[in-house]
Amino acid sequence: MNRRRCATAAITMVCALTVLASPGQAFAAPEPPPTSGSGAAKDAAKDAPRKSLEQVRQEIDALYRKAASATDAYNLAKSQADKQSAEIVKLAQEIVKGQARIDDLKNRAGAAARAQYRDGGLPPEAQLVLTDDPQLFLDGAGRIQQGQKATKDLLGELTRTQADLAAYTKDASTQWQKLEANRVKQAKAKKEITAQLAAAKKIEDKLAKQERERLLQLEQNAEYKAQTAWLSSGVLKEISRSASPQGKKAIQFATAQIGKPYVWGAEGPGSYDCSGLTSQAWSAAGKGIPRTSQEQWRLLRRIEIKDMRPGDLIIYHADASHVGMYIGDGAIVHAPRPGRNVTITGAGSMAMLGVVRPDM
Repeated sequence: MNRRRCATAAITMVCALTVLASPGQAFAAPEPPPTSGSGAAKDAAKDAPRKSLEQVRQEIDALYRKAASATDAYNLAKSQADKQSAEIVKLAQEIVKGQARIDDLKNRAGAAARAQYRDGGLPPEAQLVLTDDPQLFLDGAGRIQQGQKATKDLLGELTRTQADLAAYTKDASTQWQKLEANRVKQAKAKKEITAQLAAAKKIEDKLAKQERERLLQLEQNAEYKAQTAWLSSGVLKEISRSASPQGKKAIQFATAQIGKPYVWGAEGPGSYDCSGLTSQAWSAAGKGIPRTSQEQWRLLRRIEIKDMRPGDLIIYHADASHVGMYIGDGAIVHAPRPGRNVTITGAGSMAMLGVVRPDM
């Protein structure tokens, strides 16, 4: 309990040290460079209200949120495309084996037909009637029955194999269509991500160095305010569970990635996006989980916040576009966004959607 209080106090202190000025203070974003045009247009631009740095922060945050949502769409489409590619390869192998089986069955059927031709072209029944040896008659009757069964089995297997081959071919065609559809989704999501990140960078590039530093402070202030409110609710009084053995392994992996950059779509080892970090951490712990934060929220078992334990995943924002791993003492490890590195921050520093547990 003392360790938890100390760690919680340390997180709060780190956040508090970033509050170097009142959150209400704002810097004006730099005005755009003058452009040619009518005097009225210039006057209108001059008289237009300038955005505060807090408004700029919110605008940039919204762009990164849109990029995160598009990244989830990209990752899901990529994951599905990878599965469909693997399925197509598997189906292609089955098609090859099925065709080889059909060729073998046809060869066997052809051999039987050629044997009949060598016997004078008479069906076995006719040859049997012509014999006057009782023993040969009985032996021949037995062979005819066996031969008829073998022929029936041969034709049945050939029919089944042809049906399987047709099904494999149809499934391969369906998977190919899904693969192409997901490639289109990937391309669309990638375009959206690129657009949102470019828009955010354009805004940040217009800021002076001092304003960029202040922007980071405002970002930290907002996280500190949200974390403080969350801790003030007394939530940590109810959260006192230990991590499972697999959870400890997942936390060990995730915290070992601290300092590595966020890159959208990345799953390591040199960089991660938010769900790339959590999915790889749990994979390292021996538990496969969905690739994206939205699929983690949709498919993993949900639990109450008061019941969460280290190793559980906290899903953030109404669209489930962000995820972090709870490591205890009111903190998470996560990959925040482009331009930031994997880090530890307060679990309540963002809007929580809910908690899921991978090892249930």
